[in-house]
Amino acid sequence: MARLFRTLDDIQSGGRRVLLRTDLNVPMQNGTIGDKTRLQRTAPTICEIADAGGTVIVLSHFGRPKGRVVPDLSLMPVSAALADVLGRPVTFAPETVGDFARRAVDATRPGDIIVLENLRFDAREEANDRGFAEALANLGEVFVNDAFSAAHRAHASTEAITHLLPSVAGRLMQQEIEALAGALENPARPVAALVGGAKVSTKMAVLGNLVPKADRIIIGGGMANTFLFAQGIYVGASLCETDLVDDARAILARAEEAGCEIVLPVDAVVARTFAADVGSTTVPTGEVPPDMMMLDVGPDSIALVNQRLGECRTLVWNGPMGAFEIEPFDAGTNAIAREVARLTTAGRLLSVAGGGDTVAALANAGVRNRFSYVSTAGGAFLEWLEGRTLPGIAALKRS
Repeated sequence: MARLFRTLDDIQSGGRRVLLRTDLNVPMQNGTIGDKTRLQRTAPTICEIADAGGTVIVLSHFGRPKGRVVPDLSLMPVSAALADVLGRPVTFAPETVGDFARRAVDATRPGDIIVLENLRFDAREEANDRGFAEALANLGEVFVNDAFSAAHRAHASTEAITHLLPSVAGRLMQQEIEALAGALENPARPVAALVGGAKVSTKMAVLGNLVPKADRIIIGGGMANTFLFAQGIYVGASLCETDLVDDARAILARAEEAGCEIVLPVDAVVARTFAADVGSTTVPTGEVPPDMMMLDVGPDSIALVNQRLGECRTLVWNGPMGAFEIEPFDAGTNAIAREVARLTTAGRLLSVAGGGDTVAALANAGVRNRFSYVSTAGGAFLEWLEGRTLPGIAALKRS
């Protein structure tokens, strides 16, 4: 897959104005950025272009202003944080297109970095409007997409613009695509997929796509309850989407036919309420008291999952195994994440993880930097797991 799209290796950026689509949509509260990971991840692409003598014109969305100018969603404070991460000056233009943006870009010199205002202040961005794409394209000579996390949306700055300028993938986009391709398109086998989270309704398409590709699928979190219930196992007061029982049974049948093992919890940590410092106990699945809910996998489930992972060569992970936000219900996710990190460090497992909750859970376990690759993308990662075509990547393949 890596050879089907162009990268920075295929263009000359020196002396040219490079429009760089990044994802600067970082968490911010009271003007303070909580996590600079996305800024750090795109920094190598920015520096490579600037060091080659290219002018870097950074494009990004921030939040959901819905086509209106929302001062609290300006990229100005983010551009200042980006300068800190890069360790070099960054100019900010309080306009995306128009005369002011043009003058700001014209004032740059080779090697300069300028951030334009929030793309989504203009409703034409999310409408994939060609006129808006043309206005953006007129500011540069080459387009580089480094925003995998926005690749699942056909917007003016990710899709329409690729029809107007030579377009390639930045280093972060390249890493994301190559990591994902290595995990499911031509993986070392056996392949495991660990899929967790609260609701199976959000992951049914993911499971359906993974059944023919994975050798075993480990299901955890609240979504495992629906599969247990589908097998006639009582789940007490646990979250359970009973309207999806037939879908769960269909997935189980397809997996059996495909020779894909489905691994479900065999014991669970249960409590009457989901709260900190609440009394909890561990019971086998099927013996959950009527007034209690399953909030984490138990020690026997942890041992089972770790044993199965030890037999695999590739792992794709999306979603926590329990309600990791509150102790002690993070124990299962933490223990399994640390075993994956150990296997990865030992060179026995290629581990690729992604999704907002997953990244937070791995950070909570202290192993986010010990997986082979952790994607910061949320929706794009999920849609990739579903087997969908991502417009932002398809556009680069056409270039």
